[in-house]
Amino acid sequence: MAYTLEGSTGTWEIVCGLEVHAQVISRSKLFSGASAAYGAEPNSQVSFVDAAFPGMLPVPNAECVAQAVRTGLGLNAQINLWSRFDRKNYFYADLPQGYQISQFEHPIVGTGVVEVTLADGSVKQIGVTRLHLEQDAGKSLHDQDPTRSFIDLNRSGVALMEIVSEPDIRSPEEAGAYLTKLRQILRYLGTCDGNMDEGSMRADVNVSVRKAGEGFRTRCEVKNVNSIRFVMMAVEAEAKRQIALWEDGGEVVQETRLFDPTRNETRSMRSKEDAHDYRYFPDPDLLPLVLDPDWVAQLKATLPELPDAKTARFMRDYGLSPYDARILVMEQASADFYERLATGRDAKQAANWMMGDFYAGLNRTGRSIETSPISADGLGELLDLIADSTINGRIAKEVLEAMIDTGERASVIVDQKGLRQVTDTGAIDAAVDKVLAANADKVAQYKAGAEKLFGFFVGQVMKAMAGKGNPALVNEALKAKLS
Repeated sequence: MAYTLEGSTGTWEIVCGLEVHAQVISRSKLFSGASAAYGAEPNSQVSFVDAAFPGMLPVPNAECVAQAVRTGLGLNAQINLWSRFDRKNYFYADLPQGYQISQFEHPIVGTGVVEVTLADGSVKQIGVTRLHLEQDAGKSLHDQDPTRSFIDLNRSGVALMEIVSEPDIRSPEEAGAYLTKLRQILRYLGTCDGNMDEGSMRADVNVSVRKAGEGFRTRCEVKNVNSIRFVMMAVEAEAKRQIALWEDGGEVVQETRLFDPTRNETRSMRSKEDAHDYRYFPDPDLLPLVLDPDWVAQLKATLPELPDAKTARFMRDYGLSPYDARILVMEQASADFYERLATGRDAKQAANWMMGDFYAGLNRTGRSIETSPISADGLGELLDLIADSTINGRIAKEVLEAMIDTGERASVIVDQKGLRQVTDTGAIDAAVDKVLAANADKVAQYKAGAEKLFGFFVGQVMKAMAGKGNPALVNEALKAKLS
């Protein structure tokens, strides 16, 4: 069912497209040899090129070009063998040249597609218009001094990929799904780390609204939104603002706005510029990029298995449901962990333990799969102890908690705490006899037809055995004695 918003004049549809700025993973910047590492002291990673000293000439970074091509290939997009850098002219304090080197008419990557799966299981394809390379600006710091602003040029010249979607997004959920999937693909490719909290991936959100059957109305751009949740909130907040404006007899003016997540509202920043306002022209210091088709083919041959292909393989090879496969494939690290865990074991059991108690333990201790104190082999040892009846499932949960807290191996914890499962039928029979003798009234009720009490007896026997009784043998002994 299509997502719509209700206004006083009826139903409205959201039209949204995203411009995602993704910082390229590279050791140096797009046109200089200065470091592109995050977190350095302000203005400690600035070359003469980045600072726009007179006479300094940009030199393209071949690895940044390769990263853009890899990303285009990962998006099933057209790779343009001829592209060009242009100058985008505007003045701002953190832009030393007074222009940004970008790509306008001839981007390195053309049309592509991102396929997203929504909460109801439906699949939607969202078009990619283009991907172009450009250099980032510096950073203005307004919170360091009560009367002055400071400029940090470390980010000046860092390589960005601007990935522009078609206006195919029709709901906040679709916007979130698209950004999530795009981030996942970039991380799998190793072309952007996707760390939105560090600013290495951020989105400009273009929103308009319309009545059913109408063409596009005027859009507004919500600038520099730095989390997936905030993007979803911004889409809805801006759409509601525009609906209210249209229904009050006003008119939406094309402009750039900012999103305030605290108030869940957008506010005006400046009137929206058009292309002619930037006075684009080809950069006279840079030759066009001409790519060798064989080089592009070599890059394609070295691409990793991407999320959609891996999801399909997990479903086929491990018998996983689409949902389980998508969860496990969400990050490359989790997919690799699962494959090592599942090899030679019950694949569904491995998925259940990993997505259940293991992930819960990581969340409880504030860890990620990359910082887990338990390796895939370590969790596999725990599953092996269940499989050979050394411990039962309930005890295994206790052992896993201790493994996460201490980093110790499962077998060591089992031995230290004396948690090995009791399979001695004599000990189990004795515990069963004791429980039945202490609950003679309930035994009579069971034999009179209250068969639901069987679970009560199982629980009492397991409690008497400190949870270490073999569940199958406990059930067998109870059935024999109650019959």
